[in-house]
Amino acid sequence: MAGGGAAGRYSRQLFVLGGGARRLPGAAVLVSGLRGTGAQAATALVLAGTGRVVLHDRGAACTADLAQQFLLGESDVGQNRAEASRRVLAELNPCVAVGAHTGELSEAFLASFQVVLLTESPLEEQLRIGDFCHACGICFIVANTKGLAGQLFCDFGERFVVDDPAEGDPVCGAVQHISQGNPGVVTCMGAEGSRGHPFCDGDLVTFSGVEGMTELNGREPIPVRVLDAFRLEIGDTSSFSPYRSGGQISQVRLPQVHSYEPLRQALAEPKIWVASTKEVPRSRSLHAAFQALHAFHKEQGRLPRPRAPADTERVLELARSLGTQQGPLDEDIVRAFASVSAGDLCPMASIIGALAAQEVLKAITRKFVPLDQWLYLDALECLVLEGAARLTEEDCAPVRACAEPLVGAGGATVAHTHAAPPSWQRGSRYDGQIAVFGTAFQELLSRQKYLVVGAGAIGCELLKNFAMIGLAAGPDGDLTITDMDTIAPSNLPRQLLYRSADISKPKSVVAAAAVRRMNPDVRVTAHQNQVGPATEQLYGDDFFRHLDGVASALDTLEARSYLESRCLRCLTPLLDSGTEGPRGNVLAMVPTVTKPLEPAGDPADDTVPLCTLRFFPRTIQHTLQWARDEFEGLFQLPAEHVNRFMEDPAFSEQLPARNAVEVLERVRGSLQERPRDWQDCVCWAHRHWQSRYHNAIVQLLHTFPLEHESSPGVPFWAGDRSCPHPLTFNPDNDTHLDYILAAAHLFAQTHKVPPCSDRETALSILSSVVLPPFAPQDGLQIPLAEEQEEAQAPVDHRRLAELIQDLAQRRQELVGAEEVQVPLMEPIHFEKDNDIHMNFITAASNLRAENYSIPPADWLTSKRIAGRIVPAIITTTAAVAGLACLEVYKLVWGCRDPSCYRNSHLNLSDCRLFRVQPPLPHTYRKTHGWTVTMLLRGHTVLYDSEADEEEQARQRVQRISENLEDAGELRQRELQLFYVCEGEDAEAGDARPPLLCSLP
Repeated sequence: MAGGGAAGRYSRQLFVLGGGARRLPGAAVLVSGLRGTGAQAATALVLAGTGRVVLHDRGAACTADLAQQFLLGESDVGQNRAEASRRVLAELNPCVAVGAHTGELSEAFLASFQVVLLTESPLEEQLRIGDFCHACGICFIVANTKGLAGQLFCDFGERFVVDDPAEGDPVCGAVQHISQGNPGVVTCMGAEGSRGHPFCDGDLVTFSGVEGMTELNGREPIPVRVLDAFRLEIGDTSSFSPYRSGGQISQVRLPQVHSYEPLRQALAEPKIWVASTKEVPRSRSLHAAFQALHAFHKEQGRLPRPRAPADTERVLELARSLGTQQGPLDEDIVRAFASVSAGDLCPMASIIGALAAQEVLKAITRKFVPLDQWLYLDALECLVLEGAARLTEEDCAPVRACAEPLVGAGGATVAHTHAAPPSWQRGSRYDGQIAVFGTAFQELLSRQKYLVVGAGAIGCELLKNFAMIGLAAGPDGDLTITDMDTIAPSNLPRQLLYRSADISKPKSVVAAAAVRRMNPDVRVTAHQNQVGPATEQLYGDDFFRHLDGVASALDTLEARSYLESRCLRCLTPLLDSGTEGPRGNVLAMVPTVTKPLEPAGDPADDTVPLCTLRFFPRTIQHTLQWARDEFEGLFQLPAEHVNRFMEDPAFSEQLPARNAVEVLERVRGSLQERPRDWQDCVCWAHRHWQSRYHNAIVQLLHTFPLEHESSPGVPFWAGDRSCPHPLTFNPDNDTHLDYILAAAHLFAQTHKVPPCSDRETALSILSSVVLPPFAPQDGLQIPLAEEQEEAQAPVDHRRLAELIQDLAQRRQELVGAEEVQVPLMEPIHFEKDNDIHMNFITAASNLRAENYSIPPADWLTSKRIAGRIVPAIITTTAAVAGLACLEVYKLVWGCRDPSCYRNSHLNLSDCRLFRVQPPLPHTYRKTHGWTVTMLLRGHTVLYDSEADEEEQARQRVQRISENLEDAGELRQRELQLFYVCEGEDAEAGDARPPLLCSLP
């Protein structure tokens, strides 16, 4: 059975990249330029499992690299960047061959790669290599960051085929009815149950498993026209047989062919992606500014000095003279860009490097549509902040720890000096950041106090960025990480702070140690707590008010909502980040400056009626949920009940009367079925296979035969009920044998019997198994609706008494046996990353699907659905963390201007990035002049103006804190007062923020 190995390690990524990911191990990629952008891209490619990644850089690492190149340490200063980076990247993923090249980029050398990515490269080198790659069919990418701006370019040749242009798997739906007509109308719903269908106009679809109108099964893809949420028009069905029941409708995606211009032509005639037409002048101005910067460096042999007016104006003159500008040049944008273009910022490198890596993955996997062809990103809004706008050339002129030019770092031989003054002083690791924000800002960064909640994929990237920029790297700084989880193997391809040796260790502890290695000055503390109501004594109001900001990297809506409420209450800024597959977002909440985040809605109720799961499944989601229930009912609950029964003589008396008989029957069954060896386990698995996939279906068809009618003239097996068929066990069928091996293994584990995975041994045992014939029962009641499922039969007290007596005797016998181990059985809890567990779930579900003619799901798809896994990939998390850190810069400045903040939304499947101003908060300026008429705490009246004078006097002298203590609550210093004003509706009251009251 598929699974394990690479599939297990990369499962979250495979859910994003699909089948094209199988090309990754055979791919070879060159990454040239190993400063911040190249390091981020190379790291993502190595974690993703690219077969061969070659790093190219002819320069030596210098101290200033340490604020963006997270693969380097202080001991690497003076060594070749590619060589030093290779050693670290090789440890990240042993499945990837990581090489280093320090020579020229000759055509003979370039010819061995499928993709070439250039960063920090001179324009002349970009053009030379771009021409060669275009002519040879090598996918070519350029990625650059300069100060607060970045650019990305893609050329995938004249004919690049995208096998699967959209994210996720092709959608499908369950057919409920198909009319005979021209056009025919299909009534269907989404695979999750009662929701509408997921199709769009023009989608191509195929049909399978349709009963009656079988002419549709296996036909060529048919275009659909959407009528409404549940109906689709298809072609002419008037000559087809009448529809009877069942069937699945599935989307078909066809490959797309895309064509790209070489860099030389694309420079003069750029195709630039923009979020809206309003962004066109800005992006075209940046396009000219980057070219002008190359020209300036060629002319001066250096980049413009930070905040130097003469250099800035020279770049503007060069931009004006290029002659390639289409439309007016935004000179303010060019000036702002040029004034800080000598700077290096880790957040910008993270974003552009991650986007570049995603384009490399598109080139290899042919999943998603590549960028066509330019993208520009800037955060120049940071320069209008009150603190940043006043900076001078002197404020931003660090004395570099290396004398190498910033353009051409990937291909130039450079000189370097060694100097590493501590902290934020000039000549330090933060020179690139000081060039943008100045020395005083770096000192502010070092004093920050931040809480990072969650050390998963986003949390790791945030912490890496915080270490690079020097957040909390001074004597007064404090960075707290909290995460309850431990490191699992599936974390390694997405969470760069962890290694194989860290598996099962606490995430927060390992992450904190990694931060210290990246930047020894960072004051970081690791916690292993959940931030929630249960830990408010630790993370109370004083704790939150002490913070300068909170970065959320949580994966549940409930936890994120709670954290937001605490930050809002304590007026603490919050940066909330989230990802799902190629999509990500960053939301900035600055109390009193931006609007609070929207409250999370109630999660959709995906509960499926039990009768549907047990007797009338329609989709693979139904059979997978059934398999999950089977797992729990076979390998977890029985063992838990048996152990409790053995430990507690009064176990039966503690059971609810309504299900006592059922539980005790299972306990007795588990004791009767106790295996002696592996052969017994295989025999049990075969009996259970026969019971579930043959006998149960025979019984269902005996109760409701194919010709059965719900009412006169209305077939029972119609609409959303598909008539099943029993299976006959065949040991030569891989799915049958997969089920036997997985079920027997789990059964052996629960009974503490050594398992065996040899298929030949299992086949030998199965050949001697003889099962008794099955005779269906007459008059067996099968529930047809949820209400019938919930109806409870009366308790059979006689049967209950017999079970209690029989089990008491068995317990006495077992307790007296010397060979019996305690606890008697081992409960197994389903774990989505356990291959044996998923082997059982996949086989059990697909056999059930075969019973009902439902198309099966492969191992990975079954794992995603049954494990409720959110698809994830390192590129999205790295980009999101970089976007979040751009907002940190604004918070450190103490920005109170809402127009400077940005909420970011990205989708790497088509390289789209939207950054918009957060909505403004509600303002309440109405003065009522009213007095308090009543004060309540829950249902307790603390003050009532209409009470008699004696009662009012008593209420006035009683302290609120005393009232809380009388109620048995812990002493609180801060209270929230929610108020209702007479004459206003309840919705207006709900929209107002609470008043905070401080007690003495």
